[in-house]
Amino acid sequence: MQWDGSVPVTDQAVDAGDTAVSEEAQRPAAEPAPTESQFLGRTRELKELRADIERAGLDTLAGRKAPRARVLLIAGKPGSGRTALAEELVRQVADSYPDGVLRARLTEPDGTPVATERTARDLLTALELTAPAGAGEDELAERLREGLATRRVLLLLDDAADAEQVDVLLPETPDCLVVAVSGGPLTGISDVRPCTLGGLDTKSALELLDRYTGSVRITVDPLAAEGLVQICASQPAALVLAGAWLAHRPKAAVADLAKQLRTEGDEGRLLDVLERVFRLSYAALPSAAARILRLLSLAPAGLVDPHTASALAGCSVGAARTTLDDFTKLGLVRSVESPLPQYEVPGCLLPLLRTLTETQDRPAELQLARARMLERTVRLLVSCRAITETDSSPAREKLAGMPRALRFPNPRAAADWLRIRQPALLAAARLAVADGELDTLARRLMAALVRAMVAHFGTQAAAPELYGIHRLVLDVAERRDLPREKAAALLNLADLDAQTGRTRNALARYRAALDAGREANDPYATGRAMESVGGAHQELGDHDRAADWFGRALAQRLARDEREDVARLHGRIATAHTYAGRYGEALRNWRSAITGYRKSGDVAGQARALSEMGRVQEYAGRPEESLATCLEAVEWARRAEDTRLQAALHLRLADTLDRLGDPAAAGLHRGAAERMLGDELPEDASAREHDANACEIRSTSEED
Repeated sequence: MQWDGSVPVTDQAVDAGDTAVSEEAQRPAAEPAPTESQFLGRTRELKELRADIERAGLDTLAGRKAPRARVLLIAGKPGSGRTALAEELVRQVADSYPDGVLRARLTEPDGTPVATERTARDLLTALELTAPAGAGEDELAERLREGLATRRVLLLLDDAADAEQVDVLLPETPDCLVVAVSGGPLTGISDVRPCTLGGLDTKSALELLDRYTGSVRITVDPLAAEGLVQICASQPAALVLAGAWLAHRPKAAVADLAKQLRTEGDEGRLLDVLERVFRLSYAALPSAAARILRLLSLAPAGLVDPHTASALAGCSVGAARTTLDDFTKLGLVRSVESPLPQYEVPGCLLPLLRTLTETQDRPAELQLARARMLERTVRLLVSCRAITETDSSPAREKLAGMPRALRFPNPRAAADWLRIRQPALLAAARLAVADGELDTLARRLMAALVRAMVAHFGTQAAAPELYGIHRLVLDVAERRDLPREKAAALLNLADLDAQTGRTRNALARYRAALDAGREANDPYATGRAMESVGGAHQELGDHDRAADWFGRALAQRLARDEREDVARLHGRIATAHTYAGRYGEALRNWRSAITGYRKSGDVAGQARALSEMGRVQEYAGRPEESLATCLEAVEWARRAEDTRLQAALHLRLADTLDRLGDPAAAGLHRGAAERMLGDELPEDASAREHDANACEIRSTSEED
């Protein structure tokens, strides 16, 4: 691998010659570093860990059945190979756990512990178990324990910050095994013996160097090689950097590197061995490449793709991809196994990169890099959504106006990108609002992310992630006293609560949204909140309050002359009165709704309203009036080309005519319904009509 001495830098987001997103997806990721393809050493540690699986625990010795899963702890500093050891152990024993292996990382790259709620939700998703949007930590953890109770699963919890993080996730069955990775002991979890890692044994350390340098340079000067291993304290991360440094310089002797590391210092400060090797690698980079490497510390969740690196550095996507591949060969980043090119900055190097950015980059430059990254992410998300709306002329124009590098070839490619990059995208949303600012870019990012996820996955499937995004917005809006944003976030959260059956939670949030909307003097938010409060009361069976709140929303719509909403709200008020048995009030409001739909030219709305008015007339004991209204509704349903509504009305007419003593006419209407519905018509035609009517009343009462 040879550096060309420079990386082309440009202020443009992309250039015309960049590789398109679709083509990037077809390119294989960079070859992984040798340490990632084969595991070295740790024979003693592996033997002890495997023996610990079968060791009799304290409960067994006391004659009791173990109440929970056995926990194996691998403790060591970042860069010690602790995660690699955990993965090798998992590989060796995975066959004993037929229900699979689950993985979770419990600490963010910046050292922030991951919320248990997020970890539990991710694990439930991996188990293909439901995780309701908005559920709290306790509920999710309990669902996870229930899901694991009947399974034999191996759970790998990497980078645990403390015992509490692990304890709340422990399966309550001895049939499962938990492998935890941490920087130290997890005091508080009983019966756990940590496997504390030091350096590799000398033979394995030399073999690791050999994989990079080839055997010649090791065998011609074995003492220098052993000295280099000693200087690196046999730490895998330091040895990887040292081996890559030598591999990049085929004429350099091992003794040359050892000598440089011995003299490496910082004005008398004793440097950590990893920092010493890293400094040598970093110092050899061209200035443009060194700048890109520093800026990778800004990548959300430590996950980088060529677009992220390109935006951070202000260079082309192709140049960023080449640079990332070069960094991989130098051991400075790791390629992530993925259909798309994706890389990860090793956690042990992130603190060193952050220190460099603080000392070598001006705050304004870092802010600009973040802004470029957010802007690129927003544009990709907009493109990701637009590819699903190709029937829309504005969407086609938007796609045509985008650079080729930001376009997706088809909706499936866009969905794959969104799914693979979702952890980094969600991390970007969290970082965008972490400082309490809701600037234009951050707002655009969250709006674009929500729309893209809904377009590709649907609101229900994406609800848990959407819930988290809306809560981020709410937290910041409350901290910065932004009532308009607060109202919008509360409405979105309440809608998700309502969709998942937490109606009382939804009601409380709708009321809070109403207060925020009034404070912001936002008529849209207040009107929607009032209507939603009414809908929540109706769902709870309080039809009087539902009608009252729908009436308040109606008054606002009337004042603003919003005719379509006025007609719809008359229908919702009528539905509430119908459920409450106040048929006179219901009929009055259905007549108002019909008038409103007629004035606005909404043929389908008029047909539905006439159908519902005919039903209320029947409930009120006026079959002749119901018959006439339903006949009129059939005509309007025909004009609206609503076949199902026509069939439902014909069935209702047949039942009414039977009760009025006209079986011949009833038979004609049933025949018409059969012709319209065909095989869908059940043996009990009245049951079909009842089901159709129920659908009609729900669509009328729930329509927004």
